[in-house]
Formats: sequence, structure tokens, C-alpha cells
Amino acid sequence: MARQVDLWRCAIVKQPIETLCQADIVPANLIWLPMPGCWRFHADPFGVWRDDMLYVFVETMSHARLKGHIDVFIFDRQLRLRGTTTVLKTAWHLSYPSVFEADGEVWMLPEARRSGQLTLYRARDFPETWEAVCEIPLDAPAVDATQLRYDGRWWLFYAHVVRRAAPRSELRIAFADRLTGPWRPHPLNPVVVGADRSRPGGTAILRGGTIELPVQDCTDSYGGALRKLSISRLDDTAFEATDHAWLHSPAALSPFCHGLHTASAAGPVSLIDLKSIDTSWPARGVRSLGKWRRRRDGPVTCA
Repeated sequence: MARQVDLWRCAIVKQPIETLCQADIVPANLIWLPMPGCWRFHADPFGVWRDDMLYVFVETMSHARLKGHIDVFIFDRQLRLRGTTTVLKTAWHLSYPSVFEADGEVWMLPEARRSGQLTLYRARDFPETWEAVCEIPLDAPAVDATQLRYDGRWWLFYAHVVRRAAPRSELRIAFADRLTGPWRPHPLNPVVVGADRSRPGGTAILRGGTIELPVQDCTDSYGGALRKLSISRLDDTAFEATDHAWLHSPAALSPFCHGLHTASAAGPVSLIDLKSIDTSWPARGVRSLGKWRRRRDGPVTCA
């Protein structure tokens, strides 16, 4: 039986990500998104502003099913919730709905590692209707793929998680002249290895000549905190970076004080998710039921 159940909750931070620091993660500076129900959660928030409204896209998952889909929460300029709806469901688990604007369109690059594919979607009727545009073939199954337009090219940062006796996490990079590819893996892949700084955790931003990429610190637990990977050199042959501690969930946010693993930019605000832990027998039983259902249904085969 599962030893614990992780439950995530998303929040809006009334602070732009460029200035976000640990001191800003306080109750007075947060607007919480509602919880979806018992042993269900929202995580991985990404947002865009359109027509003076903030659209926050999240993974929604039930531990009883262990299969996520993508929902959107709609806020007005005063950050009052105006509605929510499901926007993307597939036969496989979806998470990390990286949403961004480019070339006059709105795009989404959700994680679907269990499908064996990374699919780029475009909004046909924003925010509710999305169409698959292309698959992005890479050198490894992509976890938490995060895009960035930099130096005249598109760059993609993604984790490869190798399941051995102990999970090994690697940060890899690909680049392309166009968003739809073709994409080429970086010759130095994997560029970073380790549980503390190799899995993307939100929006990559440019500060001067440096790329700042949030990365998850899973040293003590999954999604325990965020570090910031500062990339000082990136081209098609080179990569140089340093990292440092950035954000964690403080005790003042209890019970959501056990992890923080996504921070994304949304103009004048930021979006984060925070973790609580349920060790009760009912919660552990629900989690075990979800694992049994996943084994019963078997792997997804994609055409």
C-alpha cells in the first residue's frame, strides 16, 4: 500500500516572477485556487492573459484513477474567479500544461510521457478547444518540457527520468529554428544530472544575458522545493550553468508546506503550486486503488 498521498494546490502570487523571492511566499500575497475534491488535486499552473482576463491552466488528477487532464481557471483583472472548465483530455495522463503565445497563436505543450510522445497543441477556439499540430521527437521521453525563444531559435528543456534501483533524473536540451521543428538534441545531453536540479519546474525567463530556469529539488522528496538554474552560455555546441536555492513552501502555509515544484510567469503575477501530505489509511487505500487500475489498464498504445 502507498505510504503517503501527495496533494497539490495552486495559488496566484501577486508578484511578477522576475522579482519573486522566498519572502513573497506568504499568505497575504497569495490567492488560492479552489481544491477539486477529496483526494484530488490541481498542480503545474501556467497562465496567459487574453482580453484582460487571466487564464490559468492546471493539471487535475484523482488518486483513485492516477490519470490527469487539463483544466482552465478564468480570473478577471481583479483576480476574481469567473469560471473553470476542462479543456484537454486524452487516453493517457496529462500534466504540466506549458501554455504560451507565439506567432499570433496560443500554444500548449503538456506532458504525456506515458503515451511515449510529446505533442504540440494550438488553440483553435481559446481557451476550450485545442488541436494537435505535431509530435516533437526527441532523444528520450520528455518530462516537464519547457520552451524558450532565445537567440533566434526555439529551445526546449526537458527531463529524462530513468527508473532503475533508484530513479536517475537528467536535464536535456533540444533546439529548432521553428516551433514545429525539426528539433535537434544538444550534443552535450544530458547537460545536468541529479535529483536536485535536473527537472524543469516552470517558466524559463531571460535576465540580461542569462537564462533562469526553475528546476525541482527532489533531494528529500518529490517536488520538495525549487532551485534556479542560471544558464550563462547556451548555443548548439556549448552549455554552462550554475544553480542556487530559490523557493520552498514555508510552515505558515500549513498544511501545504511540504513542497513547491512549479513557478510560472503570468505578467504582473506568478503561479505556484504547493504540497500537503495525507498519510491516513483511506488516502493510502485510494492511492493503491489508483495504482491497481493503472496496472489493469496497461500501457497506452498510440497510433
